[in-house]
Amino acid sequence: MKRIVMWGLGAMGSGMIKDILNKPDMKLVGAIETLRDELDGKSLRKYLNVKSEITISSDPEKVISETDPDVVLIATTSFVPKVFPMIKMAVEHSSNVITIAEEMSYPWLDYPELSHRMDSLAKKHGVSVLGTGVNPGFVLDTLILTLTGVCLNIERIKAQRINDLSPFGAEVMRTQGVGTSVEEFKRGIKNGNIVGHIGFRQSIAMIADALGWKIERIEEEREPIVSKTYRETPYVKVEPGQVAGCKHTGRGIVDGNVKIELVHPQQIHPELEDVKTGDFIQIEGDPNLFMEIKPEIPGGKGTMAMAVNMIPAIVEAKPGLLTMKDMTIPRGILNVG
Repeated sequence: MKRIVMWGLGAMGSGMIKDILNKPDMKLVGAIETLRDELDGKSLRKYLNVKSEITISSDPEKVISETDPDVVLIATTSFVPKVFPMIKMAVEHSSNVITIAEEMSYPWLDYPELSHRMDSLAKKHGVSVLGTGVNPGFVLDTLILTLTGVCLNIERIKAQRINDLSPFGAEVMRTQGVGTSVEEFKRGIKNGNIVGHIGFRQSIAMIADALGWKIERIEEEREPIVSKTYRETPYVKVEPGQVAGCKHTGRGIVDGNVKIELVHPQQIHPELEDVKTGDFIQIEGDPNLFMEIKPEIPGGKGTMAMAVNMIPAIVEAKPGLLTMKDMTIPRGILNVG
């Protein structure tokens, strides 16, 4: 029975808890929320209407030391420097870690020093650390790499994910610029408060590393998707004329040529303006491949599922800081009953 602590009870963390409670060979033993003081001391039963009397705590050190989990799931932030202290605490208690922090899908790219520290710490304590999710973590990297397995040669990769942002929480809305004016969006891009899709650089780097391509540089473009209609989620309200999402493009340049191009226009409630969602992967090579999934793999459910379904794999994995290219093939875990 794998013992799990959930750190972060936003939209994704709450969904993961509900999934874990339905999985065989998994036992939720703790719940941590450090951003909302009002949840401290509240039971999961009252907060999420689930069959669990676990009390939510704002003291991660206490929860992890007292419950001795096999895995700490972290769903708190998107960025390596912010999630690093949380990973460090869990690892130093000899717990494996799975995080949906997007930059952790391939942290070696932008944070080599911190990555080496995490790798050394994990190996010292005999545990593993993994960043994953639906994207990055699956659609625009792991799934692409899996498809290249039937190719004799690969010349170029182009993929697009047109998806609905609505299931995600406040942190994702903020980083996408949802609910801002066009002017605020542009200012946010310049000052780094709005980043669009977090993970293009990591996905491109992981694909290139796995295929043996040496990336010269990664180019990115971010454009606001301006709403013509009123849109609302539990975390944001968007008036006509405001930003409903971001069209983000990333390109990996090899030998002066674009070898990897990823396009990701995502917004809340795209159906309100008749936007059809889907995941599309095109590989130019021998043979040429084209795959489409319509509508897109649901972002919220996909992220929750990837994190929970990778629990057995991370427990069994070699110690160290790992990425999805190092892992066994992702697979679903059926619910109890």
